[in-house]
Amino acid sequence: MKTFKALSALLSYPTADLQSAVPAIRDVLEAEGLLHLGQRLALEPLLAGMEEGDIYDLQERYVLLFDRSRTLSLNLFEHIHGESRDRGGAMVDLLETYRAGGFDLTGPELPDHLPVLLEFLSTRPLTEAQEILADAGHIIAVLAERLTRRDTPYAAVLTALAKVANAGTDSPEAEALLSEKDDDPEDLEALDAVYEEAQVTFAPDPNAGCPISRDILARMDLPRNPAAAGPAQ
Repeated sequence: MKTFKALSALLSYPTADLQSAVPAIRDVLEAEGLLHLGQRLALEPLLAGMEEGDIYDLQERYVLLFDRSRTLSLNLFEHIHGESRDRGGAMVDLLETYRAGGFDLTGPELPDHLPVLLEFLSTRPLTEAQEILADAGHIIAVLAERLTRRDTPYAAVLTALAKVANAGTDSPEAEALLSEKDDDPEDLEALDAVYEEAQVTFAPDPNAGCPISRDILARMDLPRNPAAAGPAQ
């Protein structure tokens, strides 16, 4: 469904092209109806702000939230592995899932970047997309909670996705993530300390991925000969 592509755009780095696409995003969300009226209304502050705001202010806000706050990172596996080497096997598994569905990465983002995953989901049948999203549902629900605490309009996107995934923050996995102290994006010294970890490697390892990541990806297997698909236009 194009709704996933629309939500992917809203979670991407703001650009002039994104600003001009806001009316089309509204049209898609209303036409497909995956999100109910209340969810669409909750998205309106973000849509209006994106459409009318100063692009440099929008970009600064985005960077402070998602690039300088590790606990708000849109790279899903970072919430499991941080920047450790264990993340590499999970990336390989996810790339294989994308390729099995005829989906190739064309941008600089990592495979576990939530907007990238949503682009992929926009090429899959709705039931399958919901199942895949549910596998990372606890992370999405935690991000929704943290963004709500920050009183940012981006919270509406993650809240809507958590609803689609039927995910909440009452699971042990979500509670463990929420027990971590939120980052302060203004505390550069603390952020530097967080990122002084092992560099991610994307080479396959002898164990073919991390068991924790395999739990999340377990239901992401696709048919052996899926129909070729590319990112929705």
